[in-house]
Amino acid sequence: MDDRTLELLKTVSTATISTQLLQRGLRNVFLHGIKPVTPHRMAGPAFTLRYIPAREDIDTLDVFQDYDHPQRKAIEDVPPGHVLVMDCRGQTRAASAGGILLTRALARRVGGVVTDGALRDTPEIAKLGLPVYAQGASPLTNLVQHHAVDLNVPIGCAEVAIYPGDIMVGDEEGVVCVPRYLADEVATAAREQEKLERFVQYEIANGKPLKGTYPPDEDTLRRYHESQFSR
Repeated sequence: MDDRTLELLKTVSTATISTQLLQRGLRNVFLHGIKPVTPHRMAGPAFTLRYIPAREDIDTLDVFQDYDHPQRKAIEDVPPGHVLVMDCRGQTRAASAGGILLTRALARRVGGVVTDGALRDTPEIAKLGLPVYAQGASPLTNLVQHHAVDLNVPIGCAEVAIYPGDIMVGDEEGVVCVPRYLADEVATAAREQEKLERFVQYEIANGKPLKGTYPPDEDTLRRYHESQFSR
């Protein structure tokens, strides 16, 4: 993925990206219910981890002695710049990761962490220089509710299909999934949309009516192209 595309996606909103994807026929792209834990913008390819429900005779604390445990292996295997996306089936009674693992992810220069489950140690996580998005907080370790099984396979996260390599973009409102093959054109189109919308917002704030301004008619578009907003 072109670094320029990723940096451009970090500058546009998930609202704008969602509109661009809707124009291309994609409706189910926003990970509903997932909110930012840290105040950092995010854009990077998805590296996935899938959880199934835990079972008491298997998910005991001694499994963490195995450094190939899928949860721990995910933290060590996610490539720098990629976003670790965890499928927790939307269940938040137990955490899907905690402060130590996310600190390791930060040290490995991971591009972000997204879970449709919960996280533990969120007061500490909130201070990390790492984009982190979750559905909630829980002090319980993942073994109480989750059993990690698969790495880098297609998953569902917040009822959105996520394929390895899809581009995950996060801002203050949440996370949207962009199919990798659309990332370049969506990033460019989203930037142009936001430039035009800043002009429209300026026009509305200065008394213009919605009719002819939003959406813009030919006269509004002419004024936009003649203005500094189009540059």
